[in-house]
Amino acid sequence: MTVLVALGGNAMTAADGGASPEDQIAAAEIAMDAVADLVAAGVDVVITHGNGPQVGNLLVKNELSAGVVPPVPLDWCGAQTQATLGFVLMDALEPALARRGVRRPTAAVVTRTRVDQDDPGFSKPSKPIGRYLSRDEAAALIEHGQQFEDRGSKGWRRVVASPEPREILDAGVVSTLVDAGYVVVANGGGGIPVVRDPDGRLRGVEAVIDKDLGAALLAEVIGAERLVIATDVDHAILGYGTAAEAPIAEVRVTDLRGFAAQGHFASGSMGPKVDAVCRFVEQSGSIGVITSLSNIVAGVRGESGTVVVPG
Repeated sequence: MTVLVALGGNAMTAADGGASPEDQIAAAEIAMDAVADLVAAGVDVVITHGNGPQVGNLLVKNELSAGVVPPVPLDWCGAQTQATLGFVLMDALEPALARRGVRRPTAAVVTRTRVDQDDPGFSKPSKPIGRYLSRDEAAALIEHGQQFEDRGSKGWRRVVASPEPREILDAGVVSTLVDAGYVVVANGGGGIPVVRDPDGRLRGVEAVIDKDLGAALLAEVIGAERLVIATDVDHAILGYGTAAEAPIAEVRVTDLRGFAAQGHFASGSMGPKVDAVCRFVEQSGSIGVITSLSNIVAGVRGESGTVVVPG
């Protein structure tokens, strides 16, 4: 069985949100200990991950140095964080496998995701990224072509497009490595956003791709039998924050779509995860799981978490 495990951003930072190198290495060791259990159970694993805090750190460096060197574009930020987190995760996974007596090679693939040039998100960027800046600080970056919005008393904040992922360009490399026995880290942050010009050339664009939607598409195209979105809760919840809240265990994808339409899942947290799992199940006919990192082995077996089945 091939399983794609999508790690949330919380899996790559400290519990308090700290994102120092030491924090990220420690968090990766915790995450990879859970993934090693899955590999030891005989599962072929592909890992993808969020990169929001890491890209955020690069954006701060852009802001502080904008008067000295040109800012690094978002596609470069994505590539840099994919490579960095890839080797951090491999360095954490290999000793975790060794402790279990498992010998499996690892690899990280810097992965591009094609988006459409005419995606509506490009005409009206609305995805906020980075920290709030003063008007003068934002002005220096606006001169470099970045788009900011005045958010009142909080300050100015950068906004970018968040287009739909259409094609994982390096999925074939991922599949080849899995077939050769590798545990693969790929498509971090939803993939590096690129567009294809009329002459066939690819170029990176200033955008961010939803990491969960990117994970769902990669899982589909590599033929994964399970997509596991690992987060900080055991289940998706109906009526979250109310006296009537209830965890969702096994559920048909049509019913989960209905719960989403009723407004049960917040757009900034569980909503994208539910949408991604539903897309995967609808397109592949396989099973999607939302659960905590510590429960991913049981989740793959259908014994824990929100298990989304066709129907």
